[in-house]
Amino acid sequence: MTALSRRKLITGGVTAVSGIAGLAAASRLAARYGLVPPDATGIYAPGHTLTYAAQRLIGAGSLAREFRRDQISRPSYVNGKATRNPGFVRSQAGGFADWRLAVDGMVARPGSFSVAEIRTYPSRNQITHLACEEGWSFIAEWTGVPLSHILDRVGASPQARYVVYQSIEPNWWDSVDMEDALHPQTLVTYGMNGGDLPAGHGAPLRMRVPRHIGYKSVKYLTRIVVTDSLKGFGKGMGSGAAERGYSWYNGI
Repeated sequence: MTALSRRKLITGGVTAVSGIAGLAAASRLAARYGLVPPDATGIYAPGHTLTYAAQRLIGAGSLAREFRRDQISRPSYVNGKATRNPGFVRSQAGGFADWRLAVDGMVARPGSFSVAEIRTYPSRNQITHLACEEGWSFIAEWTGVPLSHILDRVGASPQARYVVYQSIEPNWWDSVDMEDALHPQTLVTYGMNGGDLPAGHGAPLRMRVPRHIGYKSVKYLTRIVVTDSLKGFGKGMGSGAAERGYSWYNGI
């Protein structure tokens, strides 16, 4: 069976089961194909599962809209003040020369990369919309390295299912599945609107996942972990945001 016909079969099955037997039966079908998100617990589990499975089966490979330069928001909204984490303050005073991005987990070549080194990798600019669950949004130009390039450099395992990424702020962390991790618009960013990434927007490194709601784009990035399970991270729900009541998968 081809990948396309398999996708049509599963999609049709999920849709049919949803209409006939409800969300619970659709969730069982999604589980058969490994399409259950890590926060699929409690009364909202069937809804979370159906949303994730439908996106993966129908919207696979879709791109977030990219805008013209004259559509960039002026100014770009800043959500609160820059972190006052002592480690951040010390590194900022030194121009982030000592800032490191550790990449480990299910990789052949674990590494620790400076911002200067990351800036030498093939880069991409994208003008995309960042929308927050609180209602504010803005359009900005982001410059960075595709996460897929970094994963290639460290030799991410073909058996990996997720990429976890963490901030210098211990409660700020999130994860994406490998489809989002390898998506061409998912970037480790260091620039914004033609200059360096401002502190309020997550300098010196910020994950940018434009196909998701804003909290997926974690600021002050310090570590990436490649893994086949999210059970060992936090409460096993896939992100700090999910632990606070938001959805792990919130694609837009």
